[in-house]
Amino acid sequence: MPSYQEIVALEQKYLLNTYARYPVAFSRGKGVYLFDVEGKRYLDFLSGLGVNALGHAHPRIVKVIREQAARVIHLSNLYYNEYQGLLGEKLCQKSGLDRAFFTNSGTEAVEGALKLVRAFGHATGGPQKMIVIALENSFHGRTMGALALTAQEKYRKGFDPMLEGVRFVPRNDIAALRSAMDGTVCGVMLEPIQGEGGIFETSPQFLRACREVVDEHQAALVFDEIQCGMGRTGRLFAFEHFGVTPDVVCIAKPMAAGFPMGAFLSKDWLAQHITPGRHGTTFGGGPLACRIALEYLAILEDENLLEQVRRVGGYLTHKLQELVGKFSVATEARGVGMIQALQLTIPGKPILEGAMADGLLFNITQDTVARFLPPFLLEEKHVDAGIRILKRHLGVVQKAAKTTKVAVANQPTL
Repeated sequence: MPSYQEIVALEQKYLLNTYARYPVAFSRGKGVYLFDVEGKRYLDFLSGLGVNALGHAHPRIVKVIREQAARVIHLSNLYYNEYQGLLGEKLCQKSGLDRAFFTNSGTEAVEGALKLVRAFGHATGGPQKMIVIALENSFHGRTMGALALTAQEKYRKGFDPMLEGVRFVPRNDIAALRSAMDGTVCGVMLEPIQGEGGIFETSPQFLRACREVVDEHQAALVFDEIQCGMGRTGRLFAFEHFGVTPDVVCIAKPMAAGFPMGAFLSKDWLAQHITPGRHGTTFGGGPLACRIALEYLAILEDENLLEQVRRVGGYLTHKLQELVGKFSVATEARGVGMIQALQLTIPGKPILEGAMADGLLFNITQDTVARFLPPFLLEEKHVDAGIRILKRHLGVVQKAAKTTKVAVANQPTL
């Protein structure tokens, strides 16, 4: 096995410089733990950015991958395979939607959903019915269509011009939403819980208003559940948590338990506007990916994991709220289930680095938000272990901040 230094040197020489990686290289995982190339164990509160919902090396997933890889991995969508229809049926029955299109990633699901609502708009209202409303602070992906729907300037900068026809409104601002709506709007696309933006929920009242205005203006409501869906809130779909059903939902991340896969699901009246030749994918919906996704859904049911997400997620919320009460550098705990955050008053990088050194993995988004996307297998004892590490390093940075503040206050004035 190559050393950490050898791995880093090779990447720095040959890979595109797109990632500010953390200083660790992992070689294997088991359950809620990862192990680096030197054998050190880490408690995983990030699960591959929300992908590894079943943790690492789940025996049923390993078994299915071995069996299917020995049969056939890829066929292309020129042919039928035995698992794509079964997975479509399962997802449509559980969501209440009617049609599925399988992709390789969440960004591709967003791109497909965007094409779908644009095709619908052109067919029903002409080329002028092409506006899509999205939310401020949103993140939908890094390809050009998804980026046009992403309101955060740091992701958009340097890639202009963006795809035209996108209007942004503030999250939970019903008046702004109604003001932005007119007959040229073909769709409203939003994250029920903004993930990259810092774990901010849209309110049920705002989502109901979205449902009302799209119905009034003959438009489509699209939910991006790539980070918050597929069980992460304790319901299979995040929209079940909020009580509002969209016309399209984009899903990905955990749906094939670590294997690359995404999808968008649609109501039939909308799906009919994509016909043969108007959209496609080479790899999406292959037999291996679909079989793994079917197994993932079966494991959620067989192991009663959604109930575990609700129970242990509630315990995690309580423990994060205790940190807010104890440390002045932590001001708010947000989220639900296994998608949660701790708002900080200071940059979170020192806390992350200290916690990683002590064997706890999470990440920082928006500079001051500690984001937690743990596996659904998490138990209360794992929460306790992680919180102990967080306490230690919140205490360290809070003490340092106070020392700095006192030092500045004691400086002589000139």
